[in-house]
Amino acid sequence: GGPAAARVTPSLPTASGLAEVGAHWIHGPSPGNPVFRLATRYGLLGPEAAREENQWAEAGGHPPLPSVAYGSSGRVLSPQVVSDARDLFDTLLASARAFRGVEELPAPSVGEYLRAEIARRVPVLEGGEEDARRLRLAVLAACLKLECCISGTHSMDLVALEPFGEYVSLPGLDCTFPGGYSSLPDRMLSALPEGIVLLNKAVRTIRWRGSFREEGDEARDFPVQVECEDGDTFLADHVIVTVPLGFLKERHQHFFQPPLPERKVEAIRRLGFGTNNKIFLEFERPFWEPQQQLLEVVWEDESPLKEPSTDLEANWFKKLIGFVVLQPPEQHGHVLCGFIAGKESEYMETLSDAEVLGTMTHVLRTLTGNPHLPAPRSMFRSQWHSAPYTRGSYSYVAVGSSGDDIDVLAQPLPEDPEDPRPLQLLFAGEATHRTFYSTTHGALLSGWREAERLNQLFEAPGPA
Repeated sequence: GGPAAARVTPSLPTASGLAEVGAHWIHGPSPGNPVFRLATRYGLLGPEAAREENQWAEAGGHPPLPSVAYGSSGRVLSPQVVSDARDLFDTLLASARAFRGVEELPAPSVGEYLRAEIARRVPVLEGGEEDARRLRLAVLAACLKLECCISGTHSMDLVALEPFGEYVSLPGLDCTFPGGYSSLPDRMLSALPEGIVLLNKAVRTIRWRGSFREEGDEARDFPVQVECEDGDTFLADHVIVTVPLGFLKERHQHFFQPPLPERKVEAIRRLGFGTNNKIFLEFERPFWEPQQQLLEVVWEDESPLKEPSTDLEANWFKKLIGFVVLQPPEQHGHVLCGFIAGKESEYMETLSDAEVLGTMTHVLRTLTGNPHLPAPRSMFRSQWHSAPYTRGSYSYVAVGSSGDDIDVLAQPLPEDPEDPRPLQLLFAGEATHRTFYSTTHGALLSGWREAERLNQLFEAPGPA
């Protein structure tokens, strides 16, 4: 959903001025990933990304960047403490993927399961060990926030435990596009005839199960009519709908006429769709070391075993997981990209640029323990929740839903396969891919899946 990359306002003197507002990485760049295959075929990746050994590295969906962790007391935290806590978290997260088809679940959600395991594995310590335990819990709280960003959810308590392991992580060290993610769709579009793709053509209503005729053509009628917000209409036998699940949740009643069948409406309602945003900060000169590619943030008073604060105004910035350093600086200038998910992320969208910039400056001064750290010279952020045609970032399998809902969402309409006018509405997009939801490669494969469905229909032998 949405443009893959946006040009930052030209007034910023960054070298390339390219900020990825949407998809950032190719997750699992290896032969099983169609985005990687296309990017390689088009020569869009750097030499690093294409290396054989990178393709087999098991990163488990986390970009393994050289990192430094700052604590809220204004110090760099012990790398040993951080990596020990992270290893424990990764172990617990892996165990959370093992409940497929289990009748007796230990908890309904991934968050509740992880909390119970953390309480068990990080017992209250006697005597002088309390500080070490507190810091361990604070790092585990930071790990949970990172998982919220990856899952695109406000809280892991909203992510269903039983289907959690259905999501498939492909091998490969996550990589980025040197020319921006949009270099891929640009290349794919360049193969199409001029004027065949219409942009800025918002759709108001898709009418299906109808009988629509072109002006002056009495011979042929069409089951589908797409009406745009500017009043233009298009007639079709088949329409592939790829709008984000967030848009469907908000608008499906009016977007489809007649409304969708109840089963599909239920799937749309049950599946999860949350917000993950980016905050880009550009600096005159870096305050970080050249080898550091990820600056992590740990609020030392936090614990997964404590109730989270609901005061967004006072605490929204604590949901930030840290900053990725955009590489290489020769291309991007000195730019940090922060990630923040959930209700706090949605609250951030309502603030002014100046407020976000001020808060980020305050946060970085607190973390580095340097009250004189120069403020960033510019700030740019995504606002995926406010975007009317996305209303968030990507889907997850929420408590109360399952992978079956993803399959129901993907089912074409009309439901009756014997209908004389089959496949009027087809559905694609990341939220329709049962094992790769939330990813660009899931979205791409879902589009190919629906194209293939139409190919099969057109190749089917007609009545003899």
